[in-house]
Amino acid sequence: MTTRILFVCLGNICRSPAAEGVTRALAGDADLSLDSAGTGDWHVGNPPHPPMQAAARARGYDLSPLRARQISPADFDAFDLIVAMDAENLANIEELRGGAGTPVRLFTDYAEGPEDHVPDPYFTGDYEGALSLIERCARGLLRDIAP
Repeated sequence: MTTRILFVCLGNICRSPAAEGVTRALAGDADLSLDSAGTGDWHVGNPPHPPMQAAARARGYDLSPLRARQISPADFDAFDLIVAMDAENLANIEELRGGAGTPVRLFTDYAEGPEDHVPDPYFTGDYEGALSLIERCARGLLRDIAP
């Protein structure tokens, strides 16, 4: 049975598309359906941020086909797990949840380490650091869902 996972950040142009692309690449032939979204609508329809695409491409991840979209209440029925990049995104997702029972977790819950969020490289400029943490989180997530 396919596990359906949605990655969510603020604008869906840096962290969540990178999480989607990295997880897809690391998952190999795992039976997963992956997508990403933002809590805001500023970038709907846009590709991932060019510096994030460049950093991901340098590590072998192609984010170019992805386009930003905003999370919606229907996503709680469409996905088995929703993964937030930070506590603010998590709170926004929980507000939207209503009575849906779909689990929502922080991506860093899957990383081995002290991090409590994936810093937003759109503001920090640290695309490499964000990608390194995203890779760690993705590996942990994959271990957790397909031991």
